[in-house]
Amino acid sequence: MSNKSIISTENAPAAIGPYSQAVKVGNMVFLSGQIPLDPKTMEVVTSSFEAQAVQVFENLKAVAEAAGGTMADFVKINIFLTDLANFGSVNEIMQRYFSAPFPARAAIGVKELPKGVDVEVEGIMSL
Repeated sequence: MSNKSIISTENAPAAIGPYSQAVKVGNMVFLSGQIPLDPKTMEVVTSSFEAQAVQVFENLKAVAEAAGGTMADFVKINIFLTDLANFGSVNEIMQRYFSAPFPARAAIGVKELPKGVDVEVEGIMSL
């Protein structure tokens, strides 16, 4: 597949496994899940759920920009929550980063996430 390229930026956390921050194929960009890691320290943001969610969306924004896009280019996101009681909070925070028309979305309750975080978000962009 000759039109596949790897997206990487120091403005988002380095991959902590055998994966890329994002892969671009044609005009589509597939972003790996982001957890609330501060890219400068690689430490988990733990002060509150809101702080975690904001860091996740900031990380996604950095990868989107490295791919040559913006948050408006997302067509699909998947949100993983360890506690669905945070559903309302994640909706409110998401509206700080996206405006209508919103991307398609799934919000999924999961038992646990890497490094014990409360939220992870992945997405697909169309440039």
